[in-house]
Amino acid sequence: MSKAQGTGQSGAESTVSEDVPASFDTETDVVVIGAGAAGITAGLRALETGAEVLVLERDRQPSGSTALSSGFVPAPGTRFQRAIGVTDSPDAYAADIQHKAANGAEPLITRTVTHAIGPALEWLEDRHGVPWQVLDDFLYPGHSVHRMHAVPERTGTGLVTRLLTAAGTAGLPIATGARVTTLFRTAHQIKGVAVTRPDGQTETIGCRALVLACNGYGGNRDLVAQHVPEIAAAPYHGHAGNTGDAVLWGQALGAATRDLTAYQGHGSLAHPHGILITWALMTEGGIQVNTRGERFANEHRGYSEHAVDVLAQPCGAAWAIYDKRLHDFAMGFPDYAQAVVAGARKTGTPEELAAKIDVPADALAETIRTTQACAAGERADPLGRDFTQKPPLGEALSAIRVTGALFHTQGGLVVGTDARVRRADGAPFPNLFAAGGAACGVSGARVEGYLSGNGLLTAIGLGYVGGDAAG
Repeated sequence: MSKAQGTGQSGAESTVSEDVPASFDTETDVVVIGAGAAGITAGLRALETGAEVLVLERDRQPSGSTALSSGFVPAPGTRFQRAIGVTDSPDAYAADIQHKAANGAEPLITRTVTHAIGPALEWLEDRHGVPWQVLDDFLYPGHSVHRMHAVPERTGTGLVTRLLTAAGTAGLPIATGARVTTLFRTAHQIKGVAVTRPDGQTETIGCRALVLACNGYGGNRDLVAQHVPEIAAAPYHGHAGNTGDAVLWGQALGAATRDLTAYQGHGSLAHPHGILITWALMTEGGIQVNTRGERFANEHRGYSEHAVDVLAQPCGAAWAIYDKRLHDFAMGFPDYAQAVVAGARKTGTPEELAAKIDVPADALAETIRTTQACAAGERADPLGRDFTQKPPLGEALSAIRVTGALFHTQGGLVVGTDARVRRADGAPFPNLFAAGGAACGVSGARVEGYLSGNGLLTAIGLGYVGGDAAG
């Protein structure tokens, strides 16, 4: 028996064993581990091939990182884009990804997901009733066109709910409270899994193919400290079950891994409320200041790398500063509205606000005047941001205290065009697949490479191709 170096939230050790049972308690064609966006997509796709499929979810209620995300899925060349006059293509999207990642994104995976994600979203609507709308009221940094798609609820929870409804309608079985602890293999062939139930009972399930859709290692503090120590002390806003099982199993099997130093951070998590504040506040004209009342970074670089900038400030915190126009705009985002109800928002003139948030009034006033001058084209921003494309900040201001956070990791198992996991020598495993955070993403090796939506891109994109191939 070879052991993956880590434990899950239940304390059970994740292992790979060559001691294959003479007979399994039950057998099926395809086992999918994880019932988030990646797992449900893979399960639905495999089901359509005529395969018998079983999705195993460790939690009692499926949610995962998908429910904690914005739920926004970037996709190029869709009919939803064409309906509102947006011209886009997989190649244009791939170019945006590589530009953000400084040409460090794995080329084959990048091409695979940028070509798969559009057809995947249209298939989810046509075959499974998951509706999409393109968000055209703001443009996330790094995207050259409007390509963010969302379900009507505009939340990750809404997306999960829609996918679970689709799974129920299609007859896709999802076993909850089922933590996979062991993978059984002979040579490079996966033969089945062992599952532990909350009451401690175990069972074995044989399978012809296995899809790992159990995300990355953000919930494993040891692995985070090992691979991304700069974010190890930050709040973790991902799912607690993301303990790195897929990566650990893969390494025990001899799979190739890549970009384990990559992750998605976020520089705008309301603190201490723990509620995501939409980065659209920054893209549409807002700023962030530290406890000295000063801006400290270009807010248009990207919200992922901005997490590190915020954590470097005194107390590891900052204030998001914006005006009434932006408040009214942001109320269309459920997470922001939740933060307002929770009392995270302070309001007032620059002088009043400075007193409420305990920053120097003269410094905050000077920061506001400087950004207004930049917006008027009277001076250049010393931090390199272009303020001229949006209205200047007004005098009726709001502030929310935020911190930097780790959302999910981006590195993982190397896969081919069919999401089949590759061995360290480059050869594919015959029946092992990975999607979403379990697979290597398209952010390159650093936090700066994350382009908004990269997580759900590989979740649904690789789930779509991997489920088809597994089935």
